[in-house]
Amino acid sequence: MSNRLDYAKASPEGFKALGGVYVAIQKSGLPKELIDLVYLRVSLINGCAYCIDMHSRDLTKGGLVVDKLVLVPAWRDAGAVFTARERAALAWAEVVTRVSETHVPDADYAAAAAQFSDKELADLTYAIGLMNVFNRLGIAFRVPPAAAANA
Repeated sequence: MSNRLDYAKASPEGFKALGGVYVAIQKSGLPKELIDLVYLRVSLINGCAYCIDMHSRDLTKGGLVVDKLVLVPAWRDAGAVFTARERAALAWAEVVTRVSETHVPDADYAAAAAQFSDKELADLTYAIGLMNVFNRLGIAFRVPPAAAANA
């Protein structure tokens, strides 16, 4: 796969604006590992190799054990491997990412709202939206994963 376009270089203002959202999410108070799990799950749904590679690396560098990492795609069947908040965040990430199919039902909102404050849920949703944007940029412009450079 070859990179079609360096979108950050082509439109630095847009990239900087997305960076501002990224910084706000990092300062939100949500745990970094939780955010990275959500970023990974969204990227897995969308099939963005660049982001899957990056967020898997971020999680392992942050101390997440491989046993948990490999279960992210099957988190619903992983039992107590994921906390209640992680399960709620992953479920919310799935339903929001698949918004054209799900239309985000009230029951899914209620489940997420039971685990997160209003601010946390808004920030979590910003994170989901941001990752969906980065996935679309990565896929549209064929950004290769770091693993491809090492292959």
